[in-house]
Amino acid sequence: MPRFYLVETADKISFLKQHKYMFEIQLNHIIFHMQFVCYIIGIFMMLRKIKKIYLENYSGVSVKTYDWLFQFIATLSFLYTIALLKNIIKFSQFSAISSHFKIGIHLILFLLICWYLYKALNNPELFKQINSTLKPIKESILPEGLNNEIPQYEQENIEKLKNHMKNHRPFLNPSLTIQNVSDDIGIPVKELSILINHKLNQHFYDFVNSYRINYAKNLLSDATQKKRTVLEILYDSGFNSKSSFNTAFKKETGTTPTSYRKMFTIS
Repeated sequence: MPRFYLVETADKISFLKQHKYMFEIQLNHIIFHMQFVCYIIGIFMMLRKIKKIYLENYSGVSVKTYDWLFQFIATLSFLYTIALLKNIIKFSQFSAISSHFKIGIHLILFLLICWYLYKALNNPELFKQINSTLKPIKESILPEGLNNEIPQYEQENIEKLKNHMKNHRPFLNPSLTIQNVSDDIGIPVKELSILINHKLNQHFYDFVNSYRINYAKNLLSDATQKKRTVLEILYDSGFNSKSSFNTAFKKETGTTPTSYRKMFTIS
């Protein structure tokens, strides 16, 4: 302001010619990039919290939303890194090269927008918001509630939950949420979440998937089901994608669904 608007025309022209080397302009860029870095760090911290909320309350496609959000933010961070490099070069003796970086940034941005639209059109469920009132379970309970002792009434609720999962098989619903289970067995969501995530030491996502995996294992080892494909079995077990099924199955059994089935075929 003082070195441009309060000076003569000749000084203004000089400023415009030498603006890249002026302290004000450089400081402006530094502040902008500091702000952006803090913004990116804040986003990743929020994503970490969101992941915990997803795992504690959802069991199906909703969890994939986190993966997509992470990919999107990671791509934006990569794009920002290129922009930062461009600005560093801009204020160096190789300033002419920065124009080439600018073209690359616009190209990547165009591809990012196309990818975003492709995701939106083919996966509309990814853009469904989660309940904004949900919090990680550790933020919802008092410190004295963090002990590992299970009172009698909580033990009864755990048995009630396990019997419901065994007898009614709600896990076969690929979009099952903790709210659905709460409505079915009459235990408040918050209390049910504490039982699963703290007392049973499992996220709701892993808790439900353990039942799905056991169900799939029974189908894979059943000789009468040998004509059914692994893809058919994974959908019948409550999974909604081959990748999530294979990951969960290998985590639970240490082997792939195909290898697991072969063990029973050979025997």
